[in-house]
Amino acid sequence: MRFEKGEICVFIPTLNEAPTIGELVKEFRELGYTHIFVMDGGSTDGTQEVARAAGALVRTQTGKGKGNAILEALEVIDHQYVLMIDGDGTYSPKDAEKMLRPLFLGFDHVIGDRLVENEDGAFSRLNLIGNQIINYLFKTVHGKDLHDILSGYRAFTMESVGQMRLKETGFEIETEMSVEAIRTNQRIMVVPVQYVRREGTATKLSPFNDGLRIISTIYKLARVTNPIFYFGLVGVLMTVIGALTGVYVVFEWLRGIEHLPMTILTMLLITVGFMIFMFGVISDLILSFHREVIRELQILHRKPPR
Repeated sequence: MRFEKGEICVFIPTLNEAPTIGELVKEFRELGYTHIFVMDGGSTDGTQEVARAAGALVRTQTGKGKGNAILEALEVIDHQYVLMIDGDGTYSPKDAEKMLRPLFLGFDHVIGDRLVENEDGAFSRLNLIGNQIINYLFKTVHGKDLHDILSGYRAFTMESVGQMRLKETGFEIETEMSVEAIRTNQRIMVVPVQYVRREGTATKLSPFNDGLRIISTIYKLARVTNPIFYFGLVGVLMTVIGALTGVYVVFEWLRGIEHLPMTILTMLLITVGFMIFMFGVISDLILSFHREVIRELQILHRKPPR
């Protein structure tokens, strides 16, 4: 299927990407994309000047972090379709059509999967293992395998992101977008894209610190897609701790030693833990009912009038 490239906004969040941004913008222009928007995080290496010289519209974000770059860009983009790509040269503009085509077939959100066609050495061993762990956790918690939730190569409609409640200001934003796409029952497609080794620019992502934030975000957002996991995990942990303290209290009681405060704590932990777990079960039932209602409404909306 062919589409009009003038309908597309190529959006590139940047921070100190001078060695790669110029060539990236030029490649997109050579491919026929005329609307190229760079939201810069306050680069000090001339990224903005290089991007403008190559033909991009450039703005400076007011907040810090990739999430803020995306949030601020979405407020000013006036095109119906958006192709988002990192400015570090690790993704190929030649994959743009492959990324965009599903939008014109009715999909809402497209994710470029880097883990299939990555160049040797594009990922360090630590990053590759970390990505695999995070994607497995996401699949387990949110119930859908999106292959590469941390991918910075995405295509989406402005209508679809308008349905999302995006708040994250850092690298967790891609995880949040993935969760919100699931929560709002969007049609998501994952396509393999080429991923090459970073050259000339330093990574801004800290594997350990940002990895922990992303894992925390996966769990935190489970309250809207998998409440039985979100609340159930807390409930089970409290119940287990209560059971362990209970074992200690029983052994001490057999030795003739009473621990009244510990006994009360044990009962509280087990009771509250069980209540939190049951709250998760009830929340999950309510969410399932809500999803079913939304699904029925969508089916009715799509039916042609008689």
